[in-house]
Amino acid sequence: MPQNLRLKNLIFAASLSIVVSIFPACQKESIKEPAPPPPPTPVDNGPSAEYKLKDSSLQYARDIYLWHSQIPASFDPQTHADPDAIMKAIRPFSIEPGITAAVDRWSFAMKKTEWDNLSRGSIQQTAAGEKDLGLNVFFRVEGDLRVRHVEQESPAGKAGVRRGWRITKLNGSTNITTSNADFIVNGVYESTSSTFTFQKADGSTIDLTLTEGAYTDHPVVMDSVYTAGSKKVGYMVFNSFLGDTAQIYNDFDRVFSRFSREGVNEVIIDLRYNGGGYVTVQEKLANYLVNSANNGQVMMTEQFNDKHANYNNTTRFTKRGSVNLSRVFFIVSSSTASASELLINNLKPYMDVRLVGPSKTHGKPVGYFPIPVGDWYVFPVSFRTVNKNGEGNYFNGLSLTSSANDGIDKDWGDRTEAGLASILNGFANGTLRSNTQVTLNPAIEALNERLSERDFKGTIDVRRHF
Repeated sequence: MPQNLRLKNLIFAASLSIVVSIFPACQKESIKEPAPPPPPTPVDNGPSAEYKLKDSSLQYARDIYLWHSQIPASFDPQTHADPDAIMKAIRPFSIEPGITAAVDRWSFAMKKTEWDNLSRGSIQQTAAGEKDLGLNVFFRVEGDLRVRHVEQESPAGKAGVRRGWRITKLNGSTNITTSNADFIVNGVYESTSSTFTFQKADGSTIDLTLTEGAYTDHPVVMDSVYTAGSKKVGYMVFNSFLGDTAQIYNDFDRVFSRFSREGVNEVIIDLRYNGGGYVTVQEKLANYLVNSANNGQVMMTEQFNDKHANYNNTTRFTKRGSVNLSRVFFIVSSSTASASELLINNLKPYMDVRLVGPSKTHGKPVGYFPIPVGDWYVFPVSFRTVNKNGEGNYFNGLSLTSSANDGIDKDWGDRTEAGLASILNGFANGTLRSNTQVTLNPAIEALNERLSERDFKGTIDVRRHF
């Protein structure tokens, strides 16, 4: 083979070897997995919904709270669990001139669905499982636990349970004492079903198992007319200014029509467990009780903080019904609060108002209205109320005219029940002022306060809103 041909063949072979050795490497590189893309730049969507909810709750308080200027600039709503915790945390900043301790015991917040049920007087099944047995209890003395109230449409009411019945056994335990308070609270208020042994007024006993249920409250519990001496006395038990207002107004009309028809010339309104409610319901009841001679006179004035003086509002009496009184009697206790006290205070400039019961009233001369924030309502105390004479600020409660025990061992309307009897007997014997002092056991009072802490205490004016 010629030398130049051999050289060409060697060069071709070497070139082919190089191409073969390079091609796989090029092929491998061409199918290599692409490098992952760089992480996206975070998008700042601003504060979370929870942050905004808490912040808005405080901002409303800084604007409408009666003591808004006392909330420190350093107050951080984000350190609190929810709007209710924020409203409770601002309470210590409610200092009134001449009063050392904070006066606000009531600012709160509540989920809208819960408030809607409460304000309608409706106990219903909700996501939180809200139902109950429909009875409230108080200790009369150590070891003597009594039914203080039963809602007529509730499981307890439908089972025939009555006020004044004694509970001698609860869920198998006969330890019905203040030392067993947690067990009692759980069995009466927090259990879905509980078994009771009740002792009735005649001494007989009955065993009942009550299971929680939904029902609607009836704030006008009962009414009656008594003859005492030369007097015809109308009596109405009224337990709440919240509820179905159409029903309440119909009951007012029915009761006062009966009082007029039967010639009533004295009236007793039993507010001993009434923690308040709507200002408008208070106005309606005040208009039935006031004398027609005072029609058109000033009932009350609502006063807001210095930032919202334009909200200040004066309401005048518009007489309803034909019952005309020169005086009115209220049966009260430390559970008598807010709109109940407002009613009493508003009538004082025009009537002889007598308060009878075991203790002065709760002491809440202020009110609020529901402010929507997300799926909550917040209720920072927003206004105070004064009567025609400018009287208000009864943060220490309204004082009694005369003392009488809470006859928790008797049913509503029983003429021998201590509170009612003290007034009826006074009409009969002419002694309407008593200096008798009721001695209250501090331990029993403290526990009864705990047993009633679920009772709403507030003055609500739904006409005021943002």
